[in-house]
Amino acid sequence: MVDIKLIREDPEGIKKRLKKRGAECSSEIDRILELDVLRRESISESETNKAEQNKLSKQIPQIKKEGGDAAETLARLNNLKAKVRETETALREVEEALEQLMLGLPNLPDEDLASGGKENNEPLRYYGEPRTFDFEPKNHVDLCTDLGLIDYQRGVKLAGSGFWIYRGFGSRLEWALLNYFIDTHIADGYELQLVPYILEYQCGLTAGQFPKFGDEVYKIANPNDERLHYLLPTAEAALVSLHRDEILTEAELPKKYISFTPCFRREAGTYGSDERGMVRGHQFNKVEMVQYTTQEGSDAAFDELIGKAEALVSGLGFHFRTVKLAAGDVGAAMARTFDIEIQIPSMNGYKEVSSVSNSRCYQARRGAMRYRRAETGKTEFMHTLNGSGLATSRILPALVEQNQQKDGSVVIPEVLRKYLGGLEVIEA
Repeated sequence: MVDIKLIREDPEGIKKRLKKRGAECSSEIDRILELDVLRRESISESETNKAEQNKLSKQIPQIKKEGGDAAETLARLNNLKAKVRETETALREVEEALEQLMLGLPNLPDEDLASGGKENNEPLRYYGEPRTFDFEPKNHVDLCTDLGLIDYQRGVKLAGSGFWIYRGFGSRLEWALLNYFIDTHIADGYELQLVPYILEYQCGLTAGQFPKFGDEVYKIANPNDERLHYLLPTAEAALVSLHRDEILTEAELPKKYISFTPCFRREAGTYGSDERGMVRGHQFNKVEMVQYTTQEGSDAAFDELIGKAEALVSGLGFHFRTVKLAAGDVGAAMARTFDIEIQIPSMNGYKEVSSVSNSRCYQARRGAMRYRRAETGKTEFMHTLNGSGLATSRILPALVEQNQQKDGSVVIPEVLRKYLGGLEVIEA
């Protein structure tokens, strides 16, 4: 959530920053300012009336004690009580309207981001060399089918388009990737959390998915519980709520977590002709990284997460690039995002396998997540960051395509071999 103080102090500046991401929020900002004035006026009026109410309440016993007639004072008191009730009802309505508008505002993009959408994304660095072949290479769908790694047809039969089945050695290869990711993170001091796959509404609200993007998740009906539950689209939605409504000490930060989960996405639109197989789907596996930090530790944490994602992809021996996203391509809850994009040769381009983002204090404000300064004792909002570390649904296609050989076999990256009994090559 955007800090209301920033909106009060520089509404035009806030409008300008949000416009960088293509969000035209001028009318919403103006209405927020109007409601904020009404809210503060209502609070002031209510407090004034309550103070007078308390004063009259104390006078009535004294008037009666002295034998006077308290009827007039009692009438004034009853009138004040009615006004207080009316003011508090109006205040609740104003606060609800204000909260909904505030929750609907996207995060402020960092000042250094380019304006506009993905056409203005900036590749920062490249790793390795693009794979070239002296034979006609296969695409990952054919490779995975010929090697018996993935069963696409039965995946569709079981669940519909956008689903697949890992089978045999494909299942082991998927599990090897996940183990490689998790072992690396644990060695770097991250705590593994195995979180629920079904979350409550407040998790999505804190993460910034709700209310605006509530139709993009798989909602779950429970006849025994009226609360909204949904299948997590990413473990970030769970991890960034771990410390919701908590106040940590400064010494407890940073908190570094990872979680492995399947992720469930209601993908919008239709699949492109170059996105066959498992490049885009409704369910995929991912290891997610999340950090909670102080304000001054936020940028260093972002750099650390980027470095970790790059190291994981580099460890697999892939050619890839790191891209700084323009403001309009950054997720609504985030202030900045870098993508790690990997080459999948058959697609003649790059596909994102990790997004590393900093939400600054946006999520923490929505989830009331604070820490107490050791020196001053004052509380401040934490900063939350997240990054894929990594998602497998594009790693595996890149692996089989970049590492394929003329005879249709695939070389296994060295870092995965210890999880696969030392096997070096997948053969039909």
